[in-house]
Amino acid sequence: MGVVIAVGVFVVAYVLIATERVHKTKAALAGAGIVLAFGVVDSADSFFSADTGIDWNVVLLLLGMMIIVGVLRQTGVFEYTAIWAAKRAKGSPLRVMILLTLITAVASAFLDNVTTVLLIAPVTLLVCERLDIAPTPYLIAEVLASNIGGAATLIGDPPNIIIGSRAGLSFNDFLVHVSPLVVIELVVFTLILPLLFRGSFAVDPERAAEVMALDEREAIRDGGLLIKCALVLVAVFAGFLGHAVFHLDPSVVALLGAGVLVLISGLRQRDYLSAVEWETLLFFGGLFVMIGALVKTGVIERLSRWAVDATGGNALLATILILVLSAGLSGVIDNIPYVATMSPLVADLIGSMDHQTNSHALWWALAAGADFGGNLTAVGASANVVMLGIAKRAGAPISFWEFTRKGVIVTAVTITVAAPYLWLRYFAFG
Repeated sequence: MGVVIAVGVFVVAYVLIATERVHKTKAALAGAGIVLAFGVVDSADSFFSADTGIDWNVVLLLLGMMIIVGVLRQTGVFEYTAIWAAKRAKGSPLRVMILLTLITAVASAFLDNVTTVLLIAPVTLLVCERLDIAPTPYLIAEVLASNIGGAATLIGDPPNIIIGSRAGLSFNDFLVHVSPLVVIELVVFTLILPLLFRGSFAVDPERAAEVMALDEREAIRDGGLLIKCALVLVAVFAGFLGHAVFHLDPSVVALLGAGVLVLISGLRQRDYLSAVEWETLLFFGGLFVMIGALVKTGVIERLSRWAVDATGGNALLATILILVLSAGLSGVIDNIPYVATMSPLVADLIGSMDHQTNSHALWWALAAGADFGGNLTAVGASANVVMLGIAKRAGAPISFWEFTRKGVIVTAVTITVAAPYLWLRYFAFG
């Protein structure tokens, strides 16, 4: 009975979110309430379990970074960066898109995707305002790039951290095995941008000329506060990168940084809380509870075991199947619980393939499928949900299908590129 309720609630909530009949936060919270009310999961499962509960690291990381962004807004640094980017791109919307997406992708390799999106979105909105162009294509392109770039390193995307821990893979292992694939993917992604967002690059020459005439240094409103923000951000980023040394979760680092910045900034509460997306945080809470119900009732594990059993011990078949299945499932459910459930099964499968030296390719297939699959739908990755929330608050709402139409294409392209890469590197020449 629990399986039926968990699956039924998730499907109904997902349909409501996809069709936008009901606001996504209402649908997620209602779904969470139903699985709790029927006892499919209890409070211990939902609030305290690492396997089935709300991922507080994600929620609190978001909260901390949103507060930091709220303080940064008061300095004028986003206006400065927006003018700088537009001038470097010579006022060309296409060059602006390429520049911002590449910055996003590179930053996402060394910062959490959500953190990168929170930092780049305000800049993008200001660039588009200056050039008087619609921001939607640029915001979508950036979040797609963040999910691609985040796959490059151990710390770029949370599923990579889970895989690295389970498989004993280091930061350098990801650099050697996945970063080359990400570079190829970004080249292909950049080439398809003009086709993917055809018709989005018209700009009034007068507006472009006005932007070129601006002095970005005049945009800085509070130099003293900017210095304080810079010092805190350096410390926060050092905390992110030095996780193995400091043993502090990114959420703790972000909250510490936010707390320190609030104390030393002297800003009013409404100023530093202005960037907090409360609806997005609540949506994540409801979504995690519904997914936790799927995990607890064994739905995700059954799907994963079916995939493992279907390979028949063939490493190449297992690699491609895990890649495709991971991309599909990660586009529908959050990739963190999916990878947490799938990783022990991949480890078991690799254990049965000890005689095959290329069986470790299964780990890279799992990482690529889960990371790139986050682009499939508007709720496939945390960064997607955050970007949609920012866009709505900015008065440029992005619908579920508007995002997903682009995401399906990019996911199909990235998985199509990843499959021959895995085959060539680990089987044909491995």
